[in-house]
Amino acid sequence: MRAFKPWITAAAAAAVMAWTASAQAEPISPDDAAKHAGEDVTVCGVVAGAKYAAQVRGGLTFIDFGKPYPNASFTAMIFAENRAKFGTPEKGLQGKQVCVSGKIQLFKGKAEIVLTDPKQLVVK
Repeated sequence: MRAFKPWITAAAAAAVMAWTASAQAEPISPDDAAKHAGEDVTVCGVVAGAKYAAQVRGGLTFIDFGKPYPNASFTAMIFAENRAKFGTPEKGLQGKQVCVSGKIQLFKGKAEIVLTDPKQLVVK
């Protein structure tokens, strides 16, 4: 019979607690997003501008927070293959309080989240 290894149970409990805490963490601001690169978070703020760029990589939708492009502190992006799921977000989000959830990536030093599911975007 194997001996009970309490450290395995403790490690599993710690992992579950850390995951639960991250899932329930408070939203962050667009200005703080870059500090959370690689993390799954929710970013909430006012949409400063949104644009559908049909000519870029088959069609990208950019949702800029804080300030309009090119000075946005954070951007949510929707690639062409997922655009139909979202409708036309560039037409109705400007000036609205919006939260987006996902993994923060850095592109040329700017924070972004790629949206693949409409559940990732909530208008407040």
